[in-house]
Amino acid sequence: MATERQESAKLEQLAHANPDEIEVAAGREKELLEGWIPSMATAEDIREALEKAFDYRGDVTITRKDGSKIEGYIYDRRSGSSLENSFVRLIPVTEVTKLSIAYSEIAALAFTGRDTAAGKRFERWIKEYWERKARGETNIRIDPENLD
Repeated sequence: MATERQESAKLEQLAHANPDEIEVAAGREKELLEGWIPSMATAEDIREALEKAFDYRGDVTITRKDGSKIEGYIYDRRSGSSLENSFVRLIPVTEVTKLSIAYSEIAALAFTGRDTAAGKRFERWIKEYWERKARGETNIRIDPENLD
């Protein structure tokens, strides 16, 4: 959360900026994780893979050390001081429940579901937006993609 001084400085900066120039901001590099099966050799590998799984906008398949597999969407993770007290929380695709799985129980992870945030749809929309704006159109909107 920004301090009052930071917020004031940001508002001052924006007051002198052209809205068309600040409309598109740089983001971070997006990894293509769909289909990836990360190495889970070390505690750091496990933590890194599960952090990426949390950011992933598709389903993953977790294989537990007992051999059972769970496919679902990771919606939260709790990182503790060890793998035993670190947990990933997921919504299974086959159940109407939420599960909590300790990092120490996870033998393998696979990014098996479609990454709904992957692709160039937004970049195409931005290009189309500027083309339509240049033609003088107003009320330009983005329609959601059909996920089926």
